[in-house]
Amino acid sequence: MSHYSSSSSSSSSSSPTSEDEVQIEVNDEIYDPGEEMMLCMLELSRKIHEASESSNEMRQRRRFIQRNREAGHLRLVNDYFSASPVYQDHIFRRRFRMRRELFLHIVNALEANSMYFQLRSDAARRTGLSPLQKCTAAIRQLAYGVPADHLDEYLRMGESTAIKCLFKFCQNVVELFGDRYLRRPNADDIQRLLQMHEERHKFPGMLGSLDCMHWQWKNCPVAWKWQFTRGHGSPTIVLEAVASQDLWIWHAFFGVAGSRNDINVLYESPIFNNILKGNAPEINFTVNGTHYTKGYYLTDGIYPEWATFVKAFPCPEDPKRRLFKERQESARKNVERAFGVLQSRCAIVRDPARYWYRKKLKYIMLTCIILHNMIVEDEGCNVTNWSNDEGDEPAQPVQGSNRGFHDYLRRNSELRDSQVHHQLRADLVEHIWTKYNNNQ
Repeated sequence: MSHYSSSSSSSSSSSPTSEDEVQIEVNDEIYDPGEEMMLCMLELSRKIHEASESSNEMRQRRRFIQRNREAGHLRLVNDYFSASPVYQDHIFRRRFRMRRELFLHIVNALEANSMYFQLRSDAARRTGLSPLQKCTAAIRQLAYGVPADHLDEYLRMGESTAIKCLFKFCQNVVELFGDRYLRRPNADDIQRLLQMHEERHKFPGMLGSLDCMHWQWKNCPVAWKWQFTRGHGSPTIVLEAVASQDLWIWHAFFGVAGSRNDINVLYESPIFNNILKGNAPEINFTVNGTHYTKGYYLTDGIYPEWATFVKAFPCPEDPKRRLFKERQESARKNVERAFGVLQSRCAIVRDPARYWYRKKLKYIMLTCIILHNMIVEDEGCNVTNWSNDEGDEPAQPVQGSNRGFHDYLRRNSELRDSQVHHQLRADLVEHIWTKYNNNQ
C-alpha cells in the first residue's frame, strides 16, 4: 500500500506543468521544438531582408546612369553647329528636315521664352542638357518617329527626358509660332492666293483645297476604341486641312473621332466662323461675266453643294465637263500633296500614334503643321533671314460689322446656297474651256 502511494507521487511530480515545458532528451541533449521553430522563422526573416536589400540596391544602381551629357553636347556641336561641322548643309537638311538657320531660329526663340530650354545646373552643380540637345531630341522624334530611348546613345538623354522634351517643344512652338503659322488668311494673303491659283490652275476665286486625313491611334483607350474606329479598321483621329498651291496649310482642325466622315467633321469645324461673324476680308471676282463675293474651296464628291465648295462632276460625258473634271481634280491634289509632304517631313504623324492623351497628340499635329509652314516659307522664293529676331508681324484680319443674329443667319444661308454652287460651277466650266482651248 505504501509502495503504491510513493510511486504515484513520484510520477505526478515528474509530469510537466504546461505545454511550453515539453523537452525531449536526444543523445544526452535537450531538444526544444518551440526554440527550433523560432530559429527557423528568424532565418527566413533574415533571408527575406537580405533579398529585399539586394533588390533595392539593384534598383538604385539602375536608376542613375552617368551619361556624360557634356560630351553629348560637344559631339552634337562638332557634328552640326561648329564653324567647320562634320556634316554639311545637305545632310543637316535631310536629318533635321530644315535649314540650319531655321533650326537655330527656333532654338533661340525657345531658349529666350521658356525656362525649360535654358541651360541650367542641378543641386549638385552638374550642368544639365543644352537647348541644342533638347530641341534636337524633339526634332528627331518628330522627323523620324523613333522611340524616345533611341536617342540615348547619341544625345546622352534618358527615355523619360526625351519624351518630356518632345511635349515641351510642341507646347512652346504652338504658343510662340501658332499666331503666325496657323493664322487664317488676311487681306494680303487672300489677294496672293487668288492670283496664284488663277495663274497656276485657271480657277479665279479659289482659296485652296479642302480634305481630311486620318492619323492612326495605336494606344487608344479601350473604352474609346469603337468611337474612333470606322468599320473593322484601327482607331484614328481626323485632321481637316486647307492647302494652297504652294503647300501652305491655311486651316487645320484636329481631334475628331475617326468614325466620322468628312461631312461630320465639317459641321464641327471652325473653317467658316470668321465669315459667319462678319470678320472675314472681302473677296470679289468675276467668272464668265458673273460677279461673286465669296471665295471657294475645291473638294471631292462627299462634301455638300454649298456656295463655297466646287466639286467635280461624277461621270461627265460632255467634253467641257470632262475637261473641267480633269482640271478640278488636278488642282484639288494640292491638299493631298500637302498631306504627303507633311508625313514625309514628320514621320511621327505617318506612323501610329503611341501616346495616350488626345491633347498631346493635338500639340504634336499642330507642331508638325507649324514646322511644315515654316519650311515652306523658308524654302520659298523669298528666303527668310532668320538671323534677325524681329520678323514681320502678320496682318490682322479685317474687322467687319456684326449686327446680330439676323446677320449670322443671312451669312449662313448664303454659304449653303446650292443655286450659287451650281451657277459658279457652270461658269467655271465655261471659263476653263475657254482658257485651255485658247492655249491649245
